[in-house]
Parts: sequence; structure tokens; C-alpha cells
Amino acid sequence: MFDQVLQEVEAQCREEKIPMLGPEKAKFLAACVEKAKPSLIVECGTAIGYSGLWMLRVLKTIGAGRLITIEIDANRAAQARTNFERAGLADLVDSRIGDAQEILKSIQEPVDFLLLDNNFDNYFPCFQSIESQLTNPATVVADNVGIGADTMADYLAHVRERYESDTHWFDIDLPWVKQDAIEVSIYRRSLNY
Repeated sequence: MFDQVLQEVEAQCREEKIPMLGPEKAKFLAACVEKAKPSLIVECGTAIGYSGLWMLRVLKTIGAGRLITIEIDANRAAQARTNFERAGLADLVDSRIGDAQEILKSIQEPVDFLLLDNNFDNYFPCFQSIESQLTNPATVVADNVGIGADTMADYLAHVRERYESDTHWFDIDLPWVKQDAIEVSIYRRSLNY
């Protein structure tokens, strides 16, 4: 059932031009989750659940961890919840609706994996809102750093200056973009803080 739901969500995203990772970047994201084996993933930007499905499948496979996903659009969040239920993964996800910066401030648990995939100019404020809850180390994944580098320049400058960060480029088969990148940063608390 999972594969069918994933195919349907991907088709809907392509047809309605709903932003999503696409399979090339999604496989990479899943590998990052598998490597990190996180207890708690926080995702900023759920849309209709495409990347969430990929991450949840890994959590289900490793038998540990859960996802808090944040979406500002209530209709899209409802579609995502339905998709998670149809895929049999709803028990691993906590869907929250609202402004990511505000919701992140309310999370009191340790976060060992953060996915930034919302408005590009919101990456740095979101990172700052959750930074006190990031584990040492934590994996931070930022999507769209190829097409959105100028708009998220403050975020990229911050993580590249302070943490081990790598940019991974992908050739993508999506109607709206053919090449993009993901930035993976390993957050470590500095002794200076």
C-alpha cells in the first residue's frame, strides 16, 4: 500500500505543481535518515506529505523514531495526514498546523534530525527557533539550496561557517526544476555558547 500512496502523492504534486523533493532527492533524504537513525525528526514544510512518507518509511523499517511535521496551509496538512494514514504510518507522525517559527519554539524534546523545506527566507529563523533543542550532534538537511541560495543566504552562511556542511547537487526530473541541491550540516554545539 505504501508504494501506491507514494506514487499517487508524487503524481498529484507533479499535476498540481505542489513543491516536493522528487525521487532523486527523496532517496538521498531517506539515506540521511537511515544513517542518522533519529529518535525525533522535525520537518518544516509538509505540503501533502511526500518527503514525510519517505522519512516515515525509514523510521518504520528501523523500528524507532517519529516525525513532527509542520505545515502552514491547513488544507495541505489535512491531505498529508490522510496520505500518512493511507500508507499505514500515521502512528509515527505528529502533524502540526501553523507558522513554523512559532511551533518550533513550543517543541521541548531533543531533536536529532531537522528538515528545512519551507519558504527559503524562513530557513534561518526556523533554525534559530529550534537550535536550543538540537542534539549534539544533530543532522540538519536544507532542501532547495541550488534554486534558493540567494534567499536563504543568511542560513547558508551560518551553517557553512560553523558546522561540517556539504552541498549535494542533483539532476531532477520535475516540471518546475531540472537541477537543485541539498545542504547537509552536522550541528555540533560550540564550547563558546
